[in-house]
Amino acid sequence: MKIYSLGANPNKPCNILNFKGVSLMLDCGLDINSALHFLPLPLVASKRLSNLPNWIPKDAQDAALLDGELKECENRVLVDGPIEILPPQSDIFDICDVDTILLSNHACMLALPFITEETGFKGRVYATEPTLQIGRLYMEELVNYLERTPKSQRANRWKQVIQSLPPPLSGALRPNDWKKVYSTKAINASLAKVRMVGFNEKIDICGALTVMAVSSGYSLGSCNWIIHSGYEKIAYVSASSTLTTHPRPMDQVALRNADLLILTALTQTPVANPDSMLGEFCMAVASTLRSGGSCLVPCHPSGLLYDLFECLSVHLDNIGLSQIPLFFFSPVAETSLAYSNIFAEWLSSGKQSKVYLPEEPFPHAHLIKNGRLKHFPSLHAEGFTNEYRQPCVVFCGHPSLRFGNVVHFIELWGNHSNHSIVFVEPDFPYLEALAPYQPLTMKIVHCPIDTSLSFTQANKLIRDLKPGNLLVPDVYLHPPVSAPLRSDLVIQELDPPALGMKSYQVLQLPIKRKQEKVHLDPALASRLEPIQFKTGLSASTLTGKLDARDNKFTLKVLNEEEGGTLYSAAERMLPRHPWGSVDTTQLLHLLSQHGLLDARVEDTPRGVVIHLPREDTVIQLEGSNTHVYCHDEALRRTLRDILLQCLPCL
Repeated sequence: MKIYSLGANPNKPCNILNFKGVSLMLDCGLDINSALHFLPLPLVASKRLSNLPNWIPKDAQDAALLDGELKECENRVLVDGPIEILPPQSDIFDICDVDTILLSNHACMLALPFITEETGFKGRVYATEPTLQIGRLYMEELVNYLERTPKSQRANRWKQVIQSLPPPLSGALRPNDWKKVYSTKAINASLAKVRMVGFNEKIDICGALTVMAVSSGYSLGSCNWIIHSGYEKIAYVSASSTLTTHPRPMDQVALRNADLLILTALTQTPVANPDSMLGEFCMAVASTLRSGGSCLVPCHPSGLLYDLFECLSVHLDNIGLSQIPLFFFSPVAETSLAYSNIFAEWLSSGKQSKVYLPEEPFPHAHLIKNGRLKHFPSLHAEGFTNEYRQPCVVFCGHPSLRFGNVVHFIELWGNHSNHSIVFVEPDFPYLEALAPYQPLTMKIVHCPIDTSLSFTQANKLIRDLKPGNLLVPDVYLHPPVSAPLRSDLVIQELDPPALGMKSYQVLQLPIKRKQEKVHLDPALASRLEPIQFKTGLSASTLTGKLDARDNKFTLKVLNEEEGGTLYSAAERMLPRHPWGSVDTTQLLHLLSQHGLLDARVEDTPRGVVIHLPREDTVIQLEGSNTHVYCHDEALRRTLRDILLQCLPCL
């Protein structure tokens, strides 16, 4: 068994598991952190960004080559060009050979169009319905944001002199592999290949494996995968949560006693508690509103957003600010809010009970009806101008601050100290995200909320699941860079030790196939003549041909088409398998028939000893062991044949 790592971000995993001749891609996350090296794409031309000076290298030849592709902003060098992102690496494993892709959640599938439409992939893709639909929203929003602010010319020359560039651009990960985002056409073609599955539904993979999705508790429809080979069990755990939020709770029972547990996508904020961060978020927003300012919340169009609406609206009600409007901007805003209310079967029991009353499971449906939450596809949407008023709270994307409506609001509010920007999404380092906007006057609040498993929860989960082997990203075996002395923020030592997987590594896993299931053809079974060893136990030898088709093995009659002629001939050539105990009386009789008449029998605590003095030979019969001590090789062979005649054979 081998596993191939195709990405560098453990929270946007993409791995290929090769087992029993089947290649399974476990998620296909997309690393968008490369966008942080680019200038923002404003909806309206920004004089400030346009007037940023070109970065001039010391080498005049390099300066001529760059031709203004790099800009300098507050001692930070950024690329002035269309934003590019890093897809999973296809040079490590031939994607054409991937049989199946298993998707765990919407956040780990954004690279799917790169995989299915650009590599010759011919396999199948499996995901739950919410994962498919919400993943579509994420992709469509990403494409919409980048297509409505196009750059006329692609910037590529800087990659030729990257070693001479200042950090952090000089340390950019695999810049030559960065690509422009896919098209809407590619999204539709890619998602058309996805087959929707339900929790606990067993799916046959090439006849060799069975996979099953079980709830991970992270988001609507998010799942972990159980992979069965018939005799081996592999559990793939990605982006899971044991907290009580809106999705169905995590199913831990199905993950127990796996031969291999693959654990990834743990919390990106190991030193921050989600509950306390949510409280800080509400207080930060309230503080800004009380001072007469407005609050900007960069966010994704689903997931955590639903919980933010619920908690913030309740908090504002409690402190007498229920008149403050909430605005949600996204090209997929309306669809996202609608989907959250129709996926009842994927919700927690508390949310489900509201559906059957009937009531909307999420408070944002009530907020929309009352006109308190207003959603628009863009800033120039019809009706926005009439509805807009301050102070307010604005939720919009993209959390990278490089594209989307958030760029406009930062340009609009950035020089006003009464406004604030509150970071809640953990995917991007907030200081790097803010770099192109410095100096910034508006208040900055950082309270990242990540409901994924913490290291404490992960270690407890591992102890409860008791896997035979554990595989985790190598970074989980060392304290995080932000807290190098926190030895508790690692996966604890186990027996056997956890395996650490590094980025772009190929790893041989210690799972050995020991058994395989073979079906016995009825025609061959009817020819068997079992011999009874003891009550309830019989055995028989057989000869047949092994038919392997679609990873299913069947033992059939030899030359069944010819009436079994060859089978009969082979049957006569079968080796005989002796078993049981030697009959001493029969042995003495056969010895006398071969002229060995001087045999003396001696009983011992361990069995029987037969002496042949004239031949200087001793035969020891001890339970299931028989020993012959003889110097004459010809006599030894004769005694062997006599002993075999005294044993029944299969």
